[in-house]
Amino acid sequence: MFNPSQEDVRRFFCNVYAKSRAGLPMEALETIAAGWIDQHPEYHADLADADAAVTRVYDGKDGQENPFLHLSMHLSISEQSSIDQPRGIRQAVELLAARRGSLLDAHHEAMECLGRMMWEAQRAGRPPDGHAYVDCVQRRATRD
Repeated sequence: MFNPSQEDVRRFFCNVYAKSRAGLPMEALETIAAGWIDQHPEYHADLADADAAVTRVYDGKDGQENPFLHLSMHLSISEQSSIDQPRGIRQAVELLAARRGSLLDAHHEAMECLGRMMWEAQRAGRPPDGHAYVDCVQRRATRD
C-alpha cells in the first residue's frame, strides 16, 4: 500500500500547484488535486514555497488548519467516491452535494465524518468503520 511521508505529501501538493500555475501537463491524480487547490485560494501561499511547507508546523495554535491534510482529505473522498469504497459513499456524497448545491460543501461535511471515523478507529485501536462513515454522510445529506 502507498504510504507517503509528510514531506512527500507536502511536496506533491506544492508541485501540483506549480505545474498548474505554469500550465504544465499533469497526471490524473494531479489534475484532481489541482481542482481542489483551485477551490482553496487561501492555501496558495502555503503551496507556493515547497521548502517552507515541508518545515512548517501546522498545530492549529495559530488558528490555521493544515492545508495538506485538508487537500488530502479532498483527494481521499474523491477517490472513495470514484470507486464507491466504502460501498455507498458515492451515492451519499452525490446526495449531499445535491442537497447543499456544492460538491465543495459536500466534501467539507464528509470530511467531518471521515475525520471522526479515523479518530474513533485510532482511539479504539481497530480498523476504520466504513459503514459508520457512510451513515454519517447519508445523515448529513438527509437533514436540512
